[in-house]
Amino acid sequence: MEIFRTFNSANQLQLSPRYRNERDGVGHRFLAKSHGLELRADPRRKPSQLATASAARHEVPSRTPRFSLHKKKSVRLTLWPLVAATFFMVSGGTYGIEDIVHGAGYGRAILFLVLTPVLWSLPTAFMIGELSSALPFEGGYYAWVRRAMGNFWGFQEAWLSLAASIFDMAIYPTLFVAYLTRLFPWFSVNHRGVMVGLAVVIVCALLNIAGVKVVSTTSLWLFFALSSPFALVVLLSPLKYGALFHAVTAPTTSKVDLIGGLLICMWNYMGWDNASTIATEVERPQRTYPRAMLVAVCIVALTYILPVAAVWMTRLPAGAWETGSWADIAGLLGGPLLRVALVVGGMFSAFGMFNALVMSYSRLPLAMAQDGMLPSFFGKMNRRRAPWVAIVALAIGWACCLGLGFERLVTIDILIYGLSLALEFLALIVLRVREPNLARPFRVPGGMVGAVALGIAPVALLGFDLVRSESEQIAGMSSFAFGAIVIGAGVLAYIINQALKPAGWAAGERPEPVA
Repeated sequence: MEIFRTFNSANQLQLSPRYRNERDGVGHRFLAKSHGLELRADPRRKPSQLATASAARHEVPSRTPRFSLHKKKSVRLTLWPLVAATFFMVSGGTYGIEDIVHGAGYGRAILFLVLTPVLWSLPTAFMIGELSSALPFEGGYYAWVRRAMGNFWGFQEAWLSLAASIFDMAIYPTLFVAYLTRLFPWFSVNHRGVMVGLAVVIVCALLNIAGVKVVSTTSLWLFFALSSPFALVVLLSPLKYGALFHAVTAPTTSKVDLIGGLLICMWNYMGWDNASTIATEVERPQRTYPRAMLVAVCIVALTYILPVAAVWMTRLPAGAWETGSWADIAGLLGGPLLRVALVVGGMFSAFGMFNALVMSYSRLPLAMAQDGMLPSFFGKMNRRRAPWVAIVALAIGWACCLGLGFERLVTIDILIYGLSLALEFLALIVLRVREPNLARPFRVPGGMVGAVALGIAPVALLGFDLVRSESEQIAGMSSFAFGAIVIGAGVLAYIINQALKPAGWAAGERPEPVA
């Protein structure tokens, strides 16, 4: 038969050029299976090009992805657990927006909180909806960029995300300790706070090793636990209408201005793509992801807007707001019990964000190892499909940063994240051009014009960050210069990686399929 060119000694099937380029590979897989053979990719391609994500796949679309045949339904995420996990990857609750009110005032703060999801979050959610439904691969945004633009840019996408995590992840255990010491000052003595932060890292790592179902279920319960005190704030505020105008509050130290308030607002609304890295562990991702993104955008926006609007009714001066003020506001509205509830909610928020983001970031080394861009041991998984080596390695790295006393470096965080987000919008456009026939269960409306226009507002908002990065100082240099060093280090890391393993770390091995 002309379909077959050769059979090698390992009894592996290889295709003739005519049939290797056919768009429908289903018949080939069926024929190979019927002969007890293993269908193998073209050996002339380098292992580094045998991308589980970026290699073009021309298959007849089906209602159920191929990878679903190898997973138990009980351990995969459905809509609401994915919404809860996304909530913590993006927001973690109403905490962190106090300085927006201080810098912009109530009216403009609410305007920012309404417009930012429209100009920043919704375009990102639409982009993620299309790409995650078309390419529900391990590694998410790394996989999309690599497939669209190749190994170099895929590596840079993963580098930027993991580099940003250094500025982001170490702060959540620190926030957990900060809220804990409000209740129990004993933990602030000596190194007790660092030990508590280390305990948070260890517990979250263990929960993630237990699998995505445990993490998502934990996120769902934490969401209800931390949202309840803010629901009481919304209900009690009308009863204190205008009563807090002359309330005595502690002097604030916040120096956030209007642009600073906008950047904090953007920071509180970023991270939507983090949920994409667990696509192979989501039930019916083509349908679930677009719905989860849109639902999560609405929930996050409401958790920000409603409490601020409610407190505005009390006429508490905007200048009294600063990071951590929610506990004091709750005390003014509902007494010491509500204040304690808000503090405990802050601990839940910090724990939930760290826990969910461990799940997201750990899939990047996993996907890169499967693609041969990192050593294969990063791809080791336990029986619950948790990448335990990647989880442990990242947890050790974040734990080493606990004692550095990081402040929330919003400017540098947005700068690095913004570049990775721009690569994702570019991947959306490139894939529209290169693979117009790719099955897209969810598609950004408006054709190519709609795909291009989608990224204009988010990229334009990054201009505010560039303006501020020239004046912010980090390690004795501007945030822009510091960010440029971090970005340049990613290019250097790729060059070194290629020099060490030109053919990829998985040379001679067959990458584990992820889709």
